[in-house]
Amino acid sequence: MPTPPVTGPLCTRGSLAEDLRELGVRPGETLLVHSSLKSLGWVCGGPVAVVQAFLDTLGETGTLVVPAHSGDNSDPAHWRRPPVPEEWWKEIRAAMPAYDPLTTPSRGVGVIPEAVRTWPGALRSAHPQTSFAAIGPGAARITRGHALDCLLGERSPLARLEDADARVLLLGAGYDSCTSFHLAEYRVPGPRAEASFAATTPEGRRWMTIRDTSITSERFDELGADFERDKPEEVVRGTVGAAACRLFPVREAVAYAERWLPIHRPREE
Repeated sequence: MPTPPVTGPLCTRGSLAEDLRELGVRPGETLLVHSSLKSLGWVCGGPVAVVQAFLDTLGETGTLVVPAHSGDNSDPAHWRRPPVPEEWWKEIRAAMPAYDPLTTPSRGVGVIPEAVRTWPGALRSAHPQTSFAAIGPGAARITRGHALDCLLGERSPLARLEDADARVLLLGAGYDSCTSFHLAEYRVPGPRAEASFAATTPEGRRWMTIRDTSITSERFDELGADFERDKPEEVVRGTVGAAACRLFPVREAVAYAERWLPIHRPREE
């Protein structure tokens, strides 16, 4: 098979920073980024250049935040892509490495968050499944205090981002990736669910099962489209490289979701 030609445009650290400024990313702000590297085009320097462009744009007083989730640290009984034999479950639960913010890789959130997670000076929150990583002067405040029994609620970085008047950037990603909407799920009536993972405790490694608000991104794409339609003044649209982007405040997105979810996606407690 012949090698397919590369797909542009050509993006560099400098061109990406220029595009981010043109979009409206401001020096000194706190920015939560959901991203797709391939959506940008051909990036000279890959995810490292993208992170550098964000840091150039945010400046020394700005804080870059990304999801650094590790959903594979979970109960194998629920694995579907792919499933594993039931006779393996007990051994997997016993052998799963405990979450370590320094060494546990992120999974399912793209390569840009992994570059942020491993960046010199980056900090990462403590939840074994739904951590966030951050670079900048606000990183400690955003990442500290992430409770083991609170995946994405009031004791997670999402609430700290709301308090900090942070904005969300969907960089080539859809509203179904918008973790901020999950914070609204904690503020409307809904069911609870169990989550299991290997955690590090003062007593050492422990396999834990906690109960927390049941979260799902079901219909988040519709929620986002309605938010953009009803609150066009809150959503900045544009492109970075070839990536379609949405830039909006965490606080306004969560408030809208709190009103939208009980009407359009009611759930039994």
